Amino acid sequence: MTIKNDGQIPYADDAGGPTTELIRLIERWTKEANAPYQTAIDGLRFSRFTEQTRPTFYIQETAVCFVLQGRKTVMLGKESYVYEAASCLVATVELPVAGCVSPESADKPYLGIVLNVNSKDLAALIIETGKQSSRRDENASQPLSITRITSTLADPLLRLVKLLDAPADIAVMAPMIKREINFRLLQTEQFALLSQAVVGDGKLGRVAHAISWLKENLTLTFRIEELAGQVHMSPSSLHHQFKEVTTLSPVQFQKMLRLQKARQMMMTDKTSAEKIAYLVGYESPSQFNREYKRLFGEPPKRDANRIRGQ
Repeated sequence: MTIKNDGQIPYADDAGGPTTELIRLIERWTKEANAPYQTAIDGLRFSRFTEQTRPTFYIQETAVCFVLQGRKTVMLGKESYVYEAASCLVATVELPVAGCVSPESADKPYLGIVLNVNSKDLAALIIETGKQSSRRDENASQPLSITRITSTLADPLLRLVKLLDAPADIAVMAPMIKREINFRLLQTEQFALLSQAVVGDGKLGRVAHAISWLKENLTLTFRIEELAGQVHMSPSSLHHQFKEVTTLSPVQFQKMLRLQKARQMMMTDKTSAEKIAYLVGYESPSQFNREYKRLFGEPPKRDANRIRGQ
């Protein structure tokens, strides 16, 4: 699936409009960085890359990922999602993906914004507005979707980014602006999928509930029957639907969550890889090392040292 900004889109204005100002602000905030940049606003981060990156495995959170300059490719199983400037990717459930970015040119780096979406806040807003989906499909399993950045979505996003220059206002204003962004997001063609993921009892909603349970019980060794009971499904239906949405079985997904958590801990904690293996639920450090290397290409310590060096 590919969506490109062909200059014919009556959405966010690329010539002097909110996206142009967003580019200017992100360039300023990420001037010294060539990597993801965590802002002072919870759930809001920027990315700036001057060179094409290699595919990196990660857990895609429930979020809206905006591309303002350059191109990003996200791979879920055999499916690829490619989106360019003035478009965004909406992730309705958490997924194991691989992603890479490409700058527009030598003097125009890749610039992106990621804004995490709180599923509970989104569900509350859907219920409060009383809006009903006109395209309800209980069997829908599309967890990622690409859409244009509308002006009504870009305007509050710009105001949210501008808050970084007024840190005293963040605590009060950021939640209100995020709520407006959620509201505008629900006015796009993504409403049907978002509503099914956060409040529906269709396939996306059931898988989202299963993923939440796996995150909350990361270190627990579980039986598929136990997880199926948590989401009120038969074991066979859960296994089939979970794999259809995420491309992994629940057990494989938990393993991915554990390895991603371990990698985060390796970046920030001087604890040994062996101890981290136990902390994320592994009973065998040697198995942890093998699976870590298989996923990330290097043993835990070497991978952590390389990333810290970058």
